[in-house]
Amino acid sequence: MPDEEPQSAADKTLCVLEALADHSRIADIVASSGLPKATVHRILQTLVRRGFARTDGQGEYVGGPRILSLAGRFLQRLDLAEQVRPLLRDLQERTAWTVHLALLSGDEAVYVAKIEGVKPYHLASRVGMSLRLHCTSIGKAILATMPDDEVRALVRRTGMAARTPNTMTEEDALLRDLTAVRQRGYAEDHEENEAGVRAVGAAVFDHTGQVIGGVSAAALVYHAGEDDPAEVRGELVMRAAEEVSKVLGARHG
Repeated sequence: MPDEEPQSAADKTLCVLEALADHSRIADIVASSGLPKATVHRILQTLVRRGFARTDGQGEYVGGPRILSLAGRFLQRLDLAEQVRPLLRDLQERTAWTVHLALLSGDEAVYVAKIEGVKPYHLASRVGMSLRLHCTSIGKAILATMPDDEVRALVRRTGMAARTPNTMTEEDALLRDLTAVRQRGYAEDHEENEAGVRAVGAAVFDHTGQVIGGVSAAALVYHAGEDDPAEVRGELVMRAAEEVSKVLGARHG
């Protein structure tokens, strides 16, 4: 039985989920969670309805398919980040910029790995942070793999919030930029997501050819160097993204 009675609905739900990992009978789940039977029953019904639990209708419960799906997605992120870390480290050493790996999650992406650059500053990005697609180099690289009608549908769902004065907030302007991304193979972020930061990014694909995320290199504008990142670092980022994709079984040719 827990040391303290959970106070919030989230606490109670998590207690039931933890108990469900070890018990199937509702009486045992009640005893393990320390919650009233009515509360446990109500939570279990919600979990069943959402696919996080299954029941035989006779008081027996087991984990549902959504638990396995979520666990698999989290494990994939963790495993992928570790598998490709040497590739990300190599990109960081070649560019001297901060390198990110982000994975697509619904209508946004989430950073799953970050390797700091050589300069004595840290960018605000962090592992676990979500990023909008219309204003980041990784996001635009992902969008460039989609047909224009899918891009329009996505940005109409999410909106095109202005993160900085440079953010593209009109669909047609974004679609024109994505055409250029498709032609050169990588995207650019000219202080569109964060003032003072520029980046280049390229998409990452899995073994089915489906886009799953992207790789980027980013730096503060006044520390980025005098060379053009689109010429010097864009190709490096694109090659790194291809190598990451190969780890996932993607074929390039």
